Amino acid sequence: MCGARGPGDIIIGVLNACHSKVENLEGRIQAERFNCTGFDLESFVETLAVIHTIDTINDSGFLPGIRLGYLVCDTCSDASKGIQDAIHMLAINQTKPFGCDLIERPLVKAIIGARYSEVSTAVARLLGLYMVPQISATSSANTLDDTLRYPSFLRTIPSDVHQTHALAQLMAHFKWNWVGVVSGDDDYGRAALHDFLKYAEDANVCAAFNEVIPHYLDHPERKRRIDEVATHINSSDARVVLLILKGQLVEQLFRVMIRKGISRTWIASDSWSQNQAVAEMTGINTIGDVFGIRFITGPNPGYEHFLTNLSPGRGAVNRFIEEYKDLRFECTPEAQQHQDCLKNRTADQCPLPDSLKLKSKLACVLPDPQKANDDFLAQTPDQTYAHRLATWSIAFALRSLLQCNTTTCPGERDFKPGNLLLEMKNVNFTLDKREFYFDKSSLATGYELINWVKRQKKRHFEVIGAYNVSKRTLGIEEKTIEWHTPNKTIPESKCSQSCPPGTFKKISMIFCCFNCSECEEGSFTNDSDLHNCLKCPGETWSLRGAKKCDQRTESFLKWDDPFAISLLVVTGIGLLLLFSIFVIFLNKRSSVIFKVAGGDIVFVMMAGLAVSFGAVVLFVSKPTDDICKSRQTVYGLGFTLSVSCILVKAFRTFLAFLFDMNQQHILNKLYKPVVIVVSGTGIQGLICTFWLIFDAPKVDQETLGMKIVLQCNEGSNWGFGIMLSYIALLASICFLLALKGRKVPQRFNETGYIIFSMIIYLFVWVCFIPIYVTKIQQRPAVQASAIVVSNFGIIFCHFFPKCYMMLCKKKHDTDRRSYLKTVHNFSISTISNELSYTPDSGHGSDIENSFEKSFYITDAGASTPNSSRASAMTMKEESHNTGNSSSNQIRQRLRAKSL
Repeated sequence: MCGARGPGDIIIGVLNACHSKVENLEGRIQAERFNCTGFDLESFVETLAVIHTIDTINDSGFLPGIRLGYLVCDTCSDASKGIQDAIHMLAINQTKPFGCDLIERPLVKAIIGARYSEVSTAVARLLGLYMVPQISATSSANTLDDTLRYPSFLRTIPSDVHQTHALAQLMAHFKWNWVGVVSGDDDYGRAALHDFLKYAEDANVCAAFNEVIPHYLDHPERKRRIDEVATHINSSDARVVLLILKGQLVEQLFRVMIRKGISRTWIASDSWSQNQAVAEMTGINTIGDVFGIRFITGPNPGYEHFLTNLSPGRGAVNRFIEEYKDLRFECTPEAQQHQDCLKNRTADQCPLPDSLKLKSKLACVLPDPQKANDDFLAQTPDQTYAHRLATWSIAFALRSLLQCNTTTCPGERDFKPGNLLLEMKNVNFTLDKREFYFDKSSLATGYELINWVKRQKKRHFEVIGAYNVSKRTLGIEEKTIEWHTPNKTIPESKCSQSCPPGTFKKISMIFCCFNCSECEEGSFTNDSDLHNCLKCPGETWSLRGAKKCDQRTESFLKWDDPFAISLLVVTGIGLLLLFSIFVIFLNKRSSVIFKVAGGDIVFVMMAGLAVSFGAVVLFVSKPTDDICKSRQTVYGLGFTLSVSCILVKAFRTFLAFLFDMNQQHILNKLYKPVVIVVSGTGIQGLICTFWLIFDAPKVDQETLGMKIVLQCNEGSNWGFGIMLSYIALLASICFLLALKGRKVPQRFNETGYIIFSMIIYLFVWVCFIPIYVTKIQQRPAVQASAIVVSNFGIIFCHFFPKCYMMLCKKKHDTDRRSYLKTVHNFSISTISNELSYTPDSGHGSDIENSFEKSFYITDAGASTPNSSRASAMTMKEESHNTGNSSSNQIRQRLRAKSL
């Protein structure tokens, strides 16, 4: 039933899983002897630690006159087997308890174990009936914290509540918020999974998947489930996987991962974080990084020497040691074959089978395996400190219960187990300069974080941090970690990529999965993965998706702005052209081209255009109330003055070639150039005056993003609209008058230039209105550009052609006689068409004589409206004397036109 026994006055029971499984549990129908297989080296070493500590206590005289004995039973990692062992330990004189009889004084006063929480949970139910102290050094399931269901259970390690909290903090520390979880279907796996998911949610860590593997090693579905889990891990985008499994299951899973070439970052629970068999697997270096959490460790004096000189001890029986030495040193046929292979080949050519992993190289050399020893066990990771604490806590409780002093322990040795349990719960002792006590049912210790570091073809364990149970904090020394990723950086395992500064996380259905949305204007984020954007403080502001807030800047058309420079350069060119044209016209004042162009009125036009160009300068620089009032007024008056002059030219041309004498007589009364120019400009002056009085433009501030746009507010826009509409009205009248007289002689035709210049103006300002309304920031630039284009339209249409004729044409093409001849030919052609005139009609000589007479008058200088009207009256009198009405009418029209 039990494999090891040591004599003593007080017996301490040890339940441990020296074998990993029970064969043929599936389909049992009768009570049969348990057949345990699979020697578990780690559990064996833990058992030896308890035996060594008991021997140390006995040898130290800590309990004077008292010798502690032990009884070691193998649970074989099975809860039913563990219950059977516990019942055996409670026997009195080999009589086992049955029914509800209470055992007040069993042979075994306290039990250390079991290794797995699944077994400890079952055994604790039984031992709780008799209040026999049970103290475990490895069972960490938080369900065992329930003192109501497990009143006699204690442990020298923290509860899984702390372990799972530490694991969640580890993942949060490295920002792994998308992890896979694989757990066993035993009590330990279910409880640890439940706690981890709870703490993971608090740490903003989500489970990408949750897989369960049967805990029982001989379960018929185990292999299939391991293959399914491996496939799921490979297909998942989670790069970090937590394994809450015992070492044997991890080893089987890793074999599949190595075969498929799957690499991940693995997180080990305490049950396999220092599993030597897994760390020495073939191909273990290909699976990726491995981090584990283990219970706090400490020294165990003399234990290494004990392992290198392994023997049962005086009066003791230990069949587990015998089994180990047979596995280690006995010469089996398989071991002999391997030894023979090594004689002729290298170690690489003679792979070691799994069954020979424990086998020593001296297996077939030593004569007696039971007398052989080596340092193999001493090289295994020391994770037995909790077992040492468990044994010493019983010893300190016994010392208090038995009232021991330096020489003797007078207390009653056959005590009730409940008395020892009470002392253990209240014990407070110091060991290795550290104080220990039980907080509820767990000893107040802590955890260490370890990293599996590559060493040749194996892994060894290196401490990189610690978890403080009382403060619930995790400290990690990141500088000591050598990552096994391709770029040697921390691997990422996230459902969604980090949201950079300037964005915030918009959570989806799973809180670890999110979309990154840009912060709205007036808010920002200066760190990654923030849930909300921060408001800009004070007077600062930000654009959409900003990382910080800044002060707004004033926006207006500055002098150093490229567009403003271009605009001023073009304006300067326009003024320079006006000055050049002024010089040319001044020099050619006596030419007929000058008089055709309008005479002295062209200088007034130039003055208006110069004023209009000057208004452009006011659109540059920071606006003020005075500038806002000035620039619109200056432009309106200047350009209206120019258009009024063009109106005079259009009206003159219209009258000169109007053949209806009655209309001409009426309209001639309206042809007063000075009055037209003064009244046209004066009306605009009145419009601007009323505008400035009742709704004057002023500086306005408008916030657009990071800019404070300074611009002129034209008031309610009625004044601005009326001003532009008035100019448009004058331009439209010019356009219509010029359109009426578009058939005048081409050589000195003014109508085409008037039409084209007015079309340019109207087109520019029709396009200006929608742009001005929609482009708020660009309003000054848009209006200034419209003014410049309008001015250049007048310059190119009205002045450039005349300059060309003055400078480039021959003199006889531009003198007075040539001009009058052109008018003469045009008049004859026009009137002939109207009266169906032909040279053979008998009137040719009369028409020519009349035209020559009219031309002579015109040439003599009678060109005023009064002389025109006098000539017309003279022609009427001649018409009555001749009696020929047709000839008289023709003569009258020719003479009028020439005038």
